[in-house]
Amino acid sequence: MEYLKFILYGLIQGLTEFIPVSSTAHLKVISLFLRIEDPGPSLSAIIQFGSVLALFWYFKNDIFSLRRKYSKISFEYLVRKNLFKSILIGTIPIMMLGGTIKVFFPYFFDNFFYSNLSIALVSFLMAIFMYIADISKKGSINLKNHGYSDSFLVGLSQAFAIFPGVSRSGITISTALVSGWERGDAAKYSFLLGIPAISFAAIVEFFSSFNELNSLSFYPLIVGLITTFVSSLFAINFLLRYFSSNGLKLFIVYRIVFGVVILLNL
Repeated sequence: MEYLKFILYGLIQGLTEFIPVSSTAHLKVISLFLRIEDPGPSLSAIIQFGSVLALFWYFKNDIFSLRRKYSKISFEYLVRKNLFKSILIGTIPIMMLGGTIKVFFPYFFDNFFYSNLSIALVSFLMAIFMYIADISKKGSINLKNHGYSDSFLVGLSQAFAIFPGVSRSGITISTALVSGWERGDAAKYSFLLGIPAISFAAIVEFFSSFNELNSLSFYPLIVGLITTFVSSLFAINFLLRYFSSNGLKLFIVYRIVFGVVILLNL
């Protein structure tokens, strides 16, 4: 049962981290429905590393080819590149907001914002926003021609993903579409922007919950981490392929159904 529980945690984290339905909400709600223990911040922090590793693995060819091509000046080259600066600028808002809440308001999400009612309401609001984004006029902004103001706007929206139920990928992709990004590049930029954001969140939670790690079982935890990695790869590949042709409609419907199910079980 211990192994099955960690496999379930890994599947939920991996599949919902990159598909726009909110991993935090699903970890909490599904655990409650199945009457198993909520993974909590310490376990969530560790299995999030599986999602980060999946991002690096999925985009490894781009990273390695860049390193081979500019092996002698790789760091200097990356600093000068527009995309690197763009990701850095886009990461500032969530680091500032998340860091402020973590330091000065550590129990901010313990009450209403982490309740099932709040998650259901946020799910409905996100469904509306995603619908608006999905019917938006096709844009021309992409990874090559976007400006720093474009990256900051998407990064600013990413900061709202600290609220349970929002979904980091959901709000960044939707914001990008509304502001005129091409579909495929909106999703890819969301994933690239997620590398520092997810890493930062995982590291902060890991150290703040360090004392709780002794209570976790080592081998089931490794299984959960591997499950997260594999399912994250599947989710990234699925969204990049599916979203470019089909948009957000499937996830909008799912958001509404998810919210209704929660309300019916309050």
